[in-house]
Amino acid sequence: MKTYLEIKVPINYDDPWFEELRSHFAGIPVRWQKGFYHITLVFVNDTPKDIDLCPLLKKHLVTTQALGLTFDQLDIFAVSSGMHIIHLTATDVPDTFLALIESIRDDMKAAGCVILSDFMLHVTLGRLKDFNIQLPELRSMAKSFSMPPLSMVLTDVDYREFRGKTIYETQLSRKEIEL
Repeated sequence: MKTYLEIKVPINYDDPWFEELRSHFAGIPVRWQKGFYHITLVFVNDTPKDIDLCPLLKKHLVTTQALGLTFDQLDIFAVSSGMHIIHLTATDVPDTFLALIESIRDDMKAAGCVILSDFMLHVTLGRLKDFNIQLPELRSMAKSFSMPPLSMVLTDVDYREFRGKTIYETQLSRKEIEL
């Protein structure tokens, strides 16, 4: 079974900067994400049927502090299908957050999970499957957009079936978060 662990990102489709971004890409057939913004911490291509990963996740997440993160960069990458992903990312990611992700991924692999992709911190904003528009042209458009820094506290974590139900959810502690 395919599953993934995500941390939700409180972005609103109607935020002024997001409206400006959509206007900036007017005329380009982007399928904009409408809600459900998140960072995928780990995508599990195959989860063993006889293993309950909830205790493993609780072990890592019960003592984890909420993440203060500033998204300050807009970028675009291509996936193997040829689709382009317009996304937000952060240039300054806390080492403790990266270590947590690595530790969870390592423990999931040790439990028999198949994880084929590396972690890449990004929040998908839109998808584009138009083979007439090349990645360098799209990246140039992204770089010309004046992206305001968006500082937020991330607390909500879900472990879900791919395109299915939530298996486990928790909120990270908000003690002493600085942005």
